[in-house]
Amino acid sequence: MAKVLAIANQKGGVGKTTTSVNLAASLNFTRKKVLLIDLDPQGNATMGSGVDKSSLETSIYDVLMHYAGFDEVVQRPEASGYDLLPANGDLVAAEVELISEDNRELRLRKIIDQVRNRYDYVVIDCPPSLNMLTINAMVAADGVVIPMQCEYYALEGLSALMDTINAIRDSLNPELKIEGIVRTMYDPRNKLTSEVNGQLISFFGDAVYRTVVPRNVRLAEAPSYGKPVLNYDKQSRGAIAYLALAGEVLRRNDEAIARAAV
Repeated sequence: MAKVLAIANQKGGVGKTTTSVNLAASLNFTRKKVLLIDLDPQGNATMGSGVDKSSLETSIYDVLMHYAGFDEVVQRPEASGYDLLPANGDLVAAEVELISEDNRELRLRKIIDQVRNRYDYVVIDCPPSLNMLTINAMVAADGVVIPMQCEYYALEGLSALMDTINAIRDSLNPELKIEGIVRTMYDPRNKLTSEVNGQLISFFGDAVYRTVVPRNVRLAEAPSYGKPVLNYDKQSRGAIAYLALAGEVLRRNDEAIARAAV
């Protein structure tokens, strides 16, 4: 049974899609069966996985709206190695169309439940806003991974996301938890980074992953080649950081399973 992780932050430009693509690739590298779901109409995770969003005949939009089945839409790009439910601008229409639908918050969960036994991990790249697509992701997820930069406005944005997570936990998904917070674009030379980092750890404690993702040229270049950084330059600091993050995700999951078995 797959563990479902929603990669979410309503603040844009924090490394959300970079984390989705590279965590999926790193989990796949450890021989886990991985599905990446691109739930962002910008389709950046699709492009970063080696699929041209402009040439898609069907996408996650068609699966959500019951116009196509999962197996008709899922792809396995050679550049990434994991399965992908791709997205493009069509997904914007789902926002409007879902409003009038019954059980609209459960659409993605039902899709994942049908294929859950095929995968070890399902990673969902959420849009950078708290909309119906993000709610669908959180209702379907076991845990939320929050990428964030250690900057002035980051903690403020985090409180709004926490409110959303708590609201979904209270109503639609009581099992939802914060899987972890990953610090991205990390530069320890910056004084503000150190201050925000201290606040983050004092407030969230063990929820903050030990792994930090540094600012890295290779990590920034990889999407333009349609590859996760691991397949672009596996010796780079970015690739090593995401492999370490995948190791932490796996270890935490193993520990949670062991605790549940006691």
